[in-house]
Amino acid sequence: MVHLMPESGRMGADDPDSEKCSESYNVLTDGFLAQRARHILAAIQRYLKSAEAILMNLVQYILVRSLSMGPMPRHVAFIMDGNRRWSRANGMQVFEGHKMGFEALRRVLELCLSLGGIHMVTVYAFAIDNFKRDEEEVNALMELAKTRLLELYDHGEVVSRYSVRVRVVGQRHLLPAGVQEAMSRLEDATKQNTGAILNICMPYSAQDEMCHAVSQCVSQSIPLTPATVDAHLMIPTDEPVDILVRTSSVHRLSDFLLWQCNDNTQLHFVQQYWPLFGARELVPILLQYQRKVLWDRRCGMHNDLPSK
Repeated sequence: MVHLMPESGRMGADDPDSEKCSESYNVLTDGFLAQRARHILAAIQRYLKSAEAILMNLVQYILVRSLSMGPMPRHVAFIMDGNRRWSRANGMQVFEGHKMGFEALRRVLELCLSLGGIHMVTVYAFAIDNFKRDEEEVNALMELAKTRLLELYDHGEVVSRYSVRVRVVGQRHLLPAGVQEAMSRLEDATKQNTGAILNICMPYSAQDEMCHAVSQCVSQSIPLTPATVDAHLMIPTDEPVDILVRTSSVHRLSDFLLWQCNDNTQLHFVQQYWPLFGARELVPILLQYQRKVLWDRRCGMHNDLPSK
């Protein structure tokens, strides 16, 4: 016997409950697939980033090895410009730009020292005129400087690996006591290191340095000559600046190492902001230096240029 289901009890295509179940199933299925797609996409992105990092490290290693086979500058200096403009361009607080600037310093220092041959790196960290900036920004920068200096003291892997002696150059009495203490601790901890020298100019100006040198000569009744002034500079010119780099497209020296630069100093004004400065910008500069040194040697010029 066949029992026909009443019309009201059928689960047909027009049944509301059936439509709800179908919609729920579709929602669950779509949600699951979307979640899986996101997970797969994230995994692919992680893989690509990892592969890109490995490739970039390999390229950098090859470049470093290639560069280290040629003549290297003994003294490289940096005007670390563009922290504030970089942070504003990216909608960040100025303080964040300065934090990234300190990270760039660590990265660039390691790159320079890994090449071999570069014995001195000098950085313009804070000009005396920078005290004229907004008080809140200056205070934040001082606190950040103290923190980063103590980090170099406690966990300075780069400093330890390359036996770096850290010297702070400038009128440090203008700085807060906490920053001065951090500087002294770092200098004392690294004063026996013999691998390389990092000069941190803070707070500094070349005019102030030269005035200080002249005052020392006068107070000691020493005749004023280029040699006597040089002997009393904060950064002596026994290793003159071979390359001076300024970032962020600004074409001026801003009262930095005016005495230490000479007719062989190569000046480079690069477009990149300091927080993003790295091997991509530095390698072409070093290649240009090597090309000039090799050409000058071939022509019998500047035999006093450093060699590897």
